[in-house]
Amino acid sequence: MDQVNLGAWIDRSETTLGGISQQKSELIHAVLGQRGTAAPQVTARLPHLWHWYAFPPAVAMEELGEDGHPRLGDFMPPVRLNRRMWAGGSLEFLAPLHVGETLTKRSRIADIQEKSAKSGEMVLISLDHEISGSDGLAIRERQDIVYMEMPDSYRAPKAIPAPAETDLSEDIAVSTPLLFRYSSITFNAHRIHYDLTYTREVEHYPDLVVHGPLQANLLMDMATRHRGHAPSVLSYRGVHPAFASDQITTVATKQSAAEWSLSTVANGAHQCMQANAMWEI
Repeated sequence: MDQVNLGAWIDRSETTLGGISQQKSELIHAVLGQRGTAAPQVTARLPHLWHWYAFPPAVAMEELGEDGHPRLGDFMPPVRLNRRMWAGGSLEFLAPLHVGETLTKRSRIADIQEKSAKSGEMVLISLDHEISGSDGLAIRERQDIVYMEMPDSYRAPKAIPAPAETDLSEDIAVSTPLLFRYSSITFNAHRIHYDLTYTREVEHYPDLVVHGPLQANLLMDMATRHRGHAPSVLSYRGVHPAFASDQITTVATKQSAAEWSLSTVANGAHQCMQANAMWEI
């Protein structure tokens, strides 16, 4: 597939320092927090998944590709396929992290798979992250990123129907300001989330795309509020794009006291992200 030996990048690693300051906590809360609640203060526990906003990629403008992502070839391999998606992942939460402390992220390229499918060639890159705070290792995370060929038109994946029965559901007010502000707290310049002309004419989506991590964060938040505390394990995967014009609903089905199935649903019809949350009993 690629002339470059992508397998040579397996086991490459890097270490990054970061954290969530009081100011950053307030910005994140302004985007994701519940109305009538206050942002976590210094020394307070970080809500689960907020470590995603602790390590913004400080990449110079000239180092960005056309899509707004950092150019490949340094830590990440130089995949020639130019349509990128955060496909899914899994997390195990071992210890709390806190506002104001220095966090360390150790990342390693765990696997690279080159595949051919009906939709064309693709490369799946799996990253393993370990996030630590002052109390030691706090999170083990697997992140799956997919690179695909840029299509000449939008071809929707096969729709997976919305769950027939659910225990919880919440409507989400998706808007272009929400997508823009979420991109800002992640320092993510991927243009499919804010540049409608690029989204339609280059990547051939019909509308601005709702971030996968945003959907995962909304599912985590719903599960945490209704269960009373955050799960110890979360796995998730994107199965269909969600768009800014969609009516998005987060839903949950309680498989047991220890396990919930979660998903985002577009227009009451099909699932966009599927997730599974597990609690220790």
